[in-house]
Amino acid sequence: MTGDDRDGGGGDDADDGVGRPDVDHPDPDDRLVLEEGCTRCPALVESRTRISWGNGPPDASVLVVGEAPGAGDPAADVWRGGNHTGCAYTSRHSGRRVRRLMADLGYGDDCVYTNAVKCHPEGNRDPTDEELANCRGHLRAELTAVDPAVAVTTGKHATATLLAFEGIELDGFLDGVCEPVDCPTLGVTCLPILHPSYREVWLSRLDLSEAEYRDRIAAELP
Repeated sequence: MTGDDRDGGGGDDADDGVGRPDVDHPDPDDRLVLEEGCTRCPALVESRTRISWGNGPPDASVLVVGEAPGAGDPAADVWRGGNHTGCAYTSRHSGRRVRRLMADLGYGDDCVYTNAVKCHPEGNRDPTDEELANCRGHLRAELTAVDPAVAVTTGKHATATLLAFEGIELDGFLDGVCEPVDCPTLGVTCLPILHPSYREVWLSRLDLSEAEYRDRIAAELP
């Protein structure tokens, strides 16, 4: 289970850091609403509370792509998750963590955040291949509207759905982390990174420190 709002627990609160300023919650008016009330996936229509649309500056040089919004927390003060805010990457842990990463790398005001699938799948299950395909048109429309130089994909499923535009099948996600892939069909470079909920686990397996990991990402950003 991966995606912008699917919090895996460990490490997220520590990542915030005592005394560090919080990242800003996106303005709902900055959402890129592509199909109000979309009904392409009946099961997702039933399970979602709101459609979680991409958000950020329309001329951003980076588009960050997660898998799908999680259930979220409707009782949270601010960071309730895209299923309740209607904005991708607005969960308390994973959403803020990715936003903080991009801000720390100097792209806090130069990113659009979105998901491969815009609606919460019941039980935080993985989206089906059909659901990913149904929503791929929205992702292409976002890429066309924003025209970023780089699409940062967080995790295996987000990476796979972007590479599907190029007819590339993902084989061994970890081997491709921080390795850019040219996507001429989309006019963008795909940069796979680790899903925030499992970052520490996979960094250990990749034998990378946090600083080395961030340096590798920064080296491939525009």
